Amino acid sequence: MNYRDGCGDLMNSISREHTCGRPLGLRFNEDTGDLYIADAYMGLLVVGPNGGVATQVATQAQGIPFGFTNSLDIDKRTGIIYFTDSSTRYQRRNHISVIVSGDNSGRLMKFDPESKQVTILLNDLKFPNGVALSENGDFILVAETTTCKILKVWLQDSKAGNVEVIEELPGFPDNIKRNHNGEFWVGINSKRGKLLKWAISNSWLQKNVLKLPFDSTKVHSYLADFAGNGMGIRLNKNGNVVEIIEGGWKHVSEVEEKYGSLWVGSVKRPFAIKMHIS
Repeated sequence: MNYRDGCGDLMNSISREHTCGRPLGLRFNEDTGDLYIADAYMGLLVVGPNGGVATQVATQAQGIPFGFTNSLDIDKRTGIIYFTDSSTRYQRRNHISVIVSGDNSGRLMKFDPESKQVTILLNDLKFPNGVALSENGDFILVAETTTCKILKVWLQDSKAGNVEVIEELPGFPDNIKRNHNGEFWVGINSKRGKLLKWAISNSWLQKNVLKLPFDSTKVHSYLADFAGNGMGIRLNKNGNVVEIIEGGWKHVSEVEEKYGSLWVGSVKRPFAIKMHIS
């Protein structure tokens, strides 16, 4: 395997990710075999069905560069890619600053592979994260991490453009994955404890988060390590909570249901957890 200079050392992957890239969202176009990648630093990329080097297909929208490309989903009927840019002000390595600062520069966008055009669907979002289309593509769910909310964005017919807040969650949502029944699983990174509630509501801290004499991202990581309170939340086809599973997990990034089991991924742990549910 060939690496860019300085990018083969996995032990230093975090410190080098702004140079080497950090893929966050992956999805195949099942018709073409193309693999689309949402890379936190490199933007939206694609790898052809025969493999090879990833090619950038989008790095900005309306003249504003992507700052923190995050999650994506593909409409099987049209091939259009829906994706999030979590912040235009902060990069992934400062992701806790996105939350504590109250940053609202996030965007939901779509990319048309035929026209090569990027269209902004929503502006002024607070850490838009995971996305998942409904079975028939009439709406898309968006996890807004800072507010601990799930947004339902209508894409078709007379409702197109309407946005509904369908759930406020007990913790910070990361990825959303649709299962074979058209339901959704949301990975909750950690609960929203009293300390983070206070931090988010503190106007002085929001303005001065980058001036603090310590790394807020590391502090949050230590707290999550101690608490171990990630979870998986199942939403029905309309996006309403129907089940919550807690397993003492830490740093949960996604929960995906396959063949009667849940696969639980972590943003920090070097392994996945498999949990039998049926």
